[in-house]
Amino acid sequence: MSNSPISIPRPLVRTNQWFIFLSTVATWLSGQSWLLLLPLIAGLLGMCFDYNPVMRVAKLFLKKNPSEYIPEDKDQQQFNQLIAISLLAVGFLSYLMGWSTITWIATIMVATASFVAILGFCIGCYIRFKWQQFRYKRTQDSN
Repeated sequence: MSNSPISIPRPLVRTNQWFIFLSTVATWLSGQSWLLLLPLIAGLLGMCFDYNPVMRVAKLFLKKNPSEYIPEDKDQQQFNQLIAISLLAVGFLSYLMGWSTITWIATIMVATASFVAILGFCIGCYIRFKWQQFRYKRTQDSN
């Protein structure tokens, strides 16, 4: 048994990021808030049951063995997914409540984060890194 961290092949992560981005844009263009439920439910299934249907379908299209792709850290992806789920939930619930400003803020944030991640910079990774640095520094200061 190895001590290497559990990873997810990058193409599966990218597919999920595209799914979040395109679902959010489709919501804006159509005015159909239920479209936000698609990535929200997929993300919840991934977080709670380790079964993200978007990634499962995308896995069928991998041309190589999953271990041959650039790995993405699963813990980091879970953190990112938690942020996405939170923003999608806030966006959807705000839409239902008629709170358009909060709807726009939450959906713009999740769409921006997913698109920027597709381009190569992971905002969630940066947030998690800074949080871990803060926690480490705080433990060092208390010793």
